[in-house]
Amino acid sequence: MNKKLDVYLAGPRGFCAGVERAILMVQEAIKKYGAPVYVRHEIVHNKYVVDNLKKEGAIFVEELSEIDQLDRPVIFSAHGVPKSVPKEASNMKLLFFDATCPLVSKIHREVENFERKDLPVILIGHRNHPEVIGTMGQTSKDIYLVESKADVRKLSIPKNQQIAYVTQTTLSVDDTKDIIDEIKLYFENVVEPKKKDICYATTNRQEAVKNIAELSDYFFVIGSKNSSNSLRLVEVAKNYGSSKAILIDEIDTFDPTILNKASKIGITASASSPEILVSKMLKKIGEKFDLNIIEAEYEKENTHFKIPQKLKEAI
Repeated sequence: MNKKLDVYLAGPRGFCAGVERAILMVQEAIKKYGAPVYVRHEIVHNKYVVDNLKKEGAIFVEELSEIDQLDRPVIFSAHGVPKSVPKEASNMKLLFFDATCPLVSKIHREVENFERKDLPVILIGHRNHPEVIGTMGQTSKDIYLVESKADVRKLSIPKNQQIAYVTQTTLSVDDTKDIIDEIKLYFENVVEPKKKDICYATTNRQEAVKNIAELSDYFFVIGSKNSSNSLRLVEVAKNYGSSKAILIDEIDTFDPTILNKASKIGITASASSPEILVSKMLKKIGEKFDLNIIEAEYEKENTHFKIPQKLKEAI
């Protein structure tokens, strides 16, 4: 008889509305225009999703210059792109669709608004992440990137200068709060975004992890190594009581025997990871253990983002 293992499932978990919309846009473009459809950068940061879309007829490129069939449609990823990218696509006479998450687009509009007001903008985010590159590319003026509280005091902006700030949507809610507090402490006149920039899905998934991390001998976050929202969930699990918090990006190579001395584990899936991967993980662990699955009651997310009308015609 297998050993019993309590499994705490975080909720909500898995796909958010922006990810669902982006994936659907690629699938509908393939239905409408046939294969191949080009996608600039991984549509979302998840290997399982990307591999499946490749099988359906998507070709992923990092730059538009890599596209060798200029009569095929191209889709920009959910992370958002600098303004130079649609401009380049127009110059190349490409048919393109923008799958930028509407919550990221909201930040792009904020940056434009601050530019019109001639305000220096501080961006709280991670250097070289595609969302950060996209946001910094919304203005011809300098955007000051800060990754930590220490970075705030290194900025070459006078303390009495009125400034504005925006944040990357997939950051740790706790870390971002600390950096915002530091900005307000250091600068005398700070213009805040109209709404908080951390997206609802990031906040909800991090809160769900906080609720069960300390109950878990091991905590598993199903997501990809290049996914900011996945890496933040691992950090949150560690900060809230689960020292053995691990990112799982390849379930097939996961060895359940590491759980031989465990009695309780926690599992979540990042906003870019499908629920099917949670099922696969449970099945793999269930081959060695008798699982007692505990899922707390939580409010289901009801946010939905529409896909462009031009692609809707294909449905």
